Amino acid sequence: MEKKMQLDFFIQKVEELTIVRAVRNALIHITPVVIIGAFALIFKSFPAHWYQDFIASFCGGVLPYLFGVIFNSTIGILSVYMTYSVSRSYMKLKGKSQTHEGGAIISSIMAFFIMSGAYLDHFGIEYMGAKSVFLAIIAGLGASCMYFHLSSYLQQIRKYPFLIGANRAFNKMLSTIFPITAVTIFFVIINMIITGTFHVDSCRSLIINVFNRLFSYGDVGFVKGFLFVLSTSVLWFCGVHGSDTLEGVMQSYFAPGLAQNQAAVAAGAEPSAILTKQFFDCFVLMGGCGTTICLLIAILLFSKSRVRRGVGLAATFPMIFNINELMVFGLPIVFNITMLVPFLITPLVCYTISYMAIDWGLVPKITTEVEWTTPILLGGYYATGSIAGSILQLVNVIVGVLIYTPFVRAMDKIALANAKNNYETFIQFFKENEQSMSKMVITELDNVQGQFAKDLCSDMKYGLTKQVVLAYQPQYNYDGQCIGAEALLRWEHPVLGIIYPPLVIKLAEEGGFLADLEEKVLEKAIADRPEVLKRFGNDIKLSVNVTATTVVTPRYIEFCKTINDNTPFAKMNMCIEVTEQSELFFTEETVSTLRSLRDMGLLLAIDDFSMGQTSIHYLQDNLFDIIKLDGSLVNGLVKHKNSRDIILSIVQLAKSLDMTVLAEYVDSEEKRSMLHEIGCDNYQGYLYSPAVFLK
Repeated sequence: MEKKMQLDFFIQKVEELTIVRAVRNALIHITPVVIIGAFALIFKSFPAHWYQDFIASFCGGVLPYLFGVIFNSTIGILSVYMTYSVSRSYMKLKGKSQTHEGGAIISSIMAFFIMSGAYLDHFGIEYMGAKSVFLAIIAGLGASCMYFHLSSYLQQIRKYPFLIGANRAFNKMLSTIFPITAVTIFFVIINMIITGTFHVDSCRSLIINVFNRLFSYGDVGFVKGFLFVLSTSVLWFCGVHGSDTLEGVMQSYFAPGLAQNQAAVAAGAEPSAILTKQFFDCFVLMGGCGTTICLLIAILLFSKSRVRRGVGLAATFPMIFNINELMVFGLPIVFNITMLVPFLITPLVCYTISYMAIDWGLVPKITTEVEWTTPILLGGYYATGSIAGSILQLVNVIVGVLIYTPFVRAMDKIALANAKNNYETFIQFFKENEQSMSKMVITELDNVQGQFAKDLCSDMKYGLTKQVVLAYQPQYNYDGQCIGAEALLRWEHPVLGIIYPPLVIKLAEEGGFLADLEEKVLEKAIADRPEVLKRFGNDIKLSVNVTATTVVTPRYIEFCKTINDNTPFAKMNMCIEVTEQSELFFTEETVSTLRSLRDMGLLLAIDDFSMGQTSIHYLQDNLFDIIKLDGSLVNGLVKHKNSRDIILSIVQLAKSLDMTVLAEYVDSEEKRSMLHEIGCDNYQGYLYSPAVFLK
């Protein structure tokens, strides 16, 4: 147990590293590129002869050309997108300005082209594809880190005399030249050292040559195939396109096995080669590298994460055809410590099972060429000419799902812990800035808080509007009689628990679904009303909160009219409490709207009333029936004499206008007694009851 806790702590610390977070964010940001490119590849290489004949003949072969252009413009230059995204993510995590973010991105892209060999005469688009993603990560992180430290050190360059009087934008641009130049020269020197030391034309070539040399030793057999599978998975985990990097190894040592078997069959002999390209494609790389078809099934069956299941659903169609870039880069698997063990072990286990099954004669040796995009079960059957090939694939999938499942669940637990930590940090930020939140759009903040707010807003739009849940807090008079109950919106996030209510309203407003939400709250309160009356008393008033921005809209009025036509408000003793997310401006139209609500039989209350100018404006047209005291006044009643005097003034003002005063946050006998002494005899708070759910 202790070792597991230590491992979880280690994984959490690794995930919190800036470089890991930068890569993770970068992979998420390039997901649209991967999706578009993956589908273009599927439509171009769909393994059906009739389909290939159709797209080749349709409009003179324009479709293969179209799909090819899309693929080459997306996954074909994936490393360039990755370099840009890694650099941008790193600089955002460091909190740098857009000017220096742009300088870091330029430095990173230049570093990538230097390392990948853009200076070579034979440099082509294949140097910028998925096979160079590892170099993209190195360039994006390395160049950005170096640029970050240089730019911080050289910021004083703006003070140099020759910049005085220059255009501000020019000064900012000029301040990026020195760090960009320094980073570029550094990577040129590093590249020269590597290419000169190892006698290669680029860093990319060095990686390929290392693996080609590694596999030049020993005969083609179980061990070499085992090392091939392991190497491919390790490379993919590090962001390197393992299949392309080891393509030379595949063609030199394993691909010839199919020709050997076909020649043996033609000569009337038994085929002898177990390891062929089709062996790896059909029985090991099912769904792509890491046998990720098993991971996909484990996620769809056992993951509780809506985000992960969403990635799985999006990746399902490409992975049927063994294209798993969306899973590798979108989940992601790259640099995901939790996924390291199953991603390496699953293909090795499937390789071993398949090798033994064919070696023992349980499954025929492969004698037929099969496209690597052929779906599972079909591929095994076509390759071996036997249903035993399909059964072997099915066995491997079941074993793989069993291996991946506990790690999928572990990933859910880690994500849960991270989400809770992020929520606590975010709530602290929100509460510290709550007074100024009305002027702040938190979902547009270009920082960690902004991203968390966007994610939470998305979850809310998906979950909260599906099922509105209300808690009810009773209201009492001084004699202990229950006189009302306030319906309070509560949202229990499936991961984070009950979300801070003011944050719910704020995000609903920014997400554009506040009006929908407030309408559903009123509907839910009316539906709950029989149970509320049964719980608190038949003569009570039921109150519902509505923001000032919503209550005066024509939409809300029409909504209330529709309800009133079916069930008149005058028979329900309902009250609308107007809350101030933003100031309510009293125009003729606003006054007319509020009067129409009162004419329907609704009572109106001013929530969080104080002696401020906005609150006083609410009293001018005698539209409101109830004043609810600002909670800060009630909370300050014991310690601050001014609070007592202010409340006394409000109570006297309310009596002169024939309005009722109700105090919230009444949590002690002392407060209740003090309020009674100054004329306030209606209370709501923990002294009587917290908000309670009906069931």
